[in-house]
Amino acid sequence: MRRRVLFVCSANSARSLMAEALLRDLAGDAFEVASAGTHPGSPHPMALLVLQEAGIATSGLRSKPLSEVEDEHWDYVITLCERAASECGTVCPTAQQIAWDFADPSPSGRHSTFALTLGELRERLALFVTVHQKETGAHSMGYDPVAVFKALGDDSRLAIILLVRAHHELCVCELTAALEVPQPKVSRHLSTLRDAGLLEGERRGQWVYYQLHSRLPRWVERVINEVAEANGKRIDEEMKRLAAMPDRPVKADCA
Repeated sequence: MRRRVLFVCSANSARSLMAEALLRDLAGDAFEVASAGTHPGSPHPMALLVLQEAGIATSGLRSKPLSEVEDEHWDYVITLCERAASECGTVCPTAQQIAWDFADPSPSGRHSTFALTLGELRERLALFVTVHQKETGAHSMGYDPVAVFKALGDDSRLAIILLVRAHHELCVCELTAALEVPQPKVSRHLSTLRDAGLLEGERRGQWVYYQLHSRLPRWVERVINEVAEANGKRIDEEMKRLAAMPDRPVKADCA
C-alpha cells in the first residue's frame, strides 16, 4: 500500500503545492500525496511556472482548506511553515508529524526565489524518499525510518554526519569550528544524532570523538552514502574551515 502524505502551509499556494507535485513526481508509486492550507488562497502562477520548467506535472494542483482533508487518514503530516505547524496539530493525530520551515517565496514574486525554494524542497524530499525506500528490515534492527529522517532533516545535523563520514571521527571543537555555530548548539545536535543511533562517541582526554555508529544497519549506511555522493559540494565550506582551524586537537595527544 502507498503511504499517504499531506503537506500543509498557510496559503497552499506555493510551498505545499510544489512539495505535493515534487513528491508525486519523485515517488508517486510509493506515496499518495495531497496538500492543503490553514488559510488557503490560490495557486501562485510563479510556483506553477517553475514546476513546469522542471518538467513536473501541475495538472490537478489546486489550493484547498484543511477542512477538506483533515478527516482522512494520513501516515505523515508535513508542515512547511511555523504558522501551519502551530495551527494544524489536530489533523490526523495518529500521523507522524514532521515540521519543516521554508521561507515563503510569494512576497518576492521573483522567479529566482521560487526556483530556489523548489530546489530546496526537492533536496529535502529526495532524502525523505531515500530513507523510506530503505525501510526493509529497519524495525527489526531497532531503527525507525522516521526518526532517522528527522535526525538527518536538519541542515546542521546532516552536515555533521557528512563531516564525520569524511573524516572518520571528529570532536566537538572541530565540529564547532567547521559549522561556525556555538558549542552548546553542536552538542544538542550530537545528542539528537546519538539518540537516533547514527553516532557514537569515545572520550579521549579533554574531548569526546564521534564516529558513525558501528552497528548502523546497511540501509542506513546506504542512505548516508547516497546522500554524500549526491551532494558532493554540500560540506565544501565546512571542510575548508576545518582545515584552517587553529590549534586543532592532535588525536595522539588526546588518547
